[in-house]
Amino acid sequence: MKMVRHPSVVRLHEVLASRMKIYIVLELASGGELFDRIVHQGRLSEEESRRYFQQLIDAVDYCHSKGVSHRDLKPENLLLDANGNLKVSDFGLSALPHQVREDGLLHTTCGTPNYVAPEVLDNKGYDGAMADIWSCGVILFVLMAGYIPFNEADLKTLYNKIQRASFSCPAWFSPSAKSLLLKILDPNPRTRIRIEGIRNHSWFKENYVPVRVSNVEETLDLDDVESVFDNSEENFVDEEAFKDSGPQMTNAFELITLSQGLNLSALFDRQQDHVKRQTRFTSNKPAKEIIFRMETTAQSMGFRVETHGYKMRLEGRGEGRIVRQLAVAIEVFEMAPTLFMIEVRKAMGDTLDYHKFYKGFCGRLKDITLKTTMGIARGNMV
Repeated sequence: MKMVRHPSVVRLHEVLASRMKIYIVLELASGGELFDRIVHQGRLSEEESRRYFQQLIDAVDYCHSKGVSHRDLKPENLLLDANGNLKVSDFGLSALPHQVREDGLLHTTCGTPNYVAPEVLDNKGYDGAMADIWSCGVILFVLMAGYIPFNEADLKTLYNKIQRASFSCPAWFSPSAKSLLLKILDPNPRTRIRIEGIRNHSWFKENYVPVRVSNVEETLDLDDVESVFDNSEENFVDEEAFKDSGPQMTNAFELITLSQGLNLSALFDRQQDHVKRQTRFTSNKPAKEIIFRMETTAQSMGFRVETHGYKMRLEGRGEGRIVRQLAVAIEVFEMAPTLFMIEVRKAMGDTLDYHKFYKGFCGRLKDITLKTTMGIARGNMV
């Protein structure tokens, strides 16, 4: 991310470390995930989809020019700034040139199944840039259709459809958009359209305004990144030592920052329209009882549970597709001496699968959860 300084990529400002944690200071993308926008609207217009796709292609092309393959492009990893412009994020699975083997290809199978290119599944090596282009095509389809072109209940059937590029476009797609999608979602990477071809396609060129990149060459300063892994205590930032004295306290001001604007009802409304990566509920049971109940519930749902104090991580095991591909992080916060907020968020996996898990998880914890109504009066929480 230090290498990729582009207007349509979330900027990494600095990296810091303490003895216990690494802190990554990123540009704020206050518009949220593009995924939420799709879920809320059902699908985007062709014009709006084109604008986001144009910004995505500009960003991906710049990454490739720096030798960076993203390898996990999907709407959940595309953020929006305050002006509604796209920002590519989450480079956790990205690859650099030194990871390419002697055959000039990458060999690590990774990414999100519904968006991954067929050659990545073949285990014969793949070009990271061409795999990213395939993912961009799936994203474009999702933007205009409101659903994923390759979506099956079991992985074997899903992979077969991807490898055959077995999909059909909805009737509302324009002929020009269909033409471009067929060229991008070509299962053969050798004949798949490249970014230059995408930019020259008539559908893409309509109202295209290239993202302006500064011509001023910035010095790549990796000192902060290197110091993080230096193990030298002189580079550590101060951090209060971890104390197992109970759940972390939270206050009204912190709750306000977690909400959108000053309406706190969205924090605890499990019927909200937007699909979120994290959800919250409250309980007036003792914190240790909450942890115990969540541990046993998660285990009964087929998850492996790791607990550290008042934080938990659930990782999938077993046969279910949702369980196998999902990891969930949970933390308990103290809001008052007898009131606790439990924050549940997706750590890995598909967002819709996460919400299926969350619905089942909360359903089994009904007896310890509260339906909380909150508001703001004269600047105080009531």
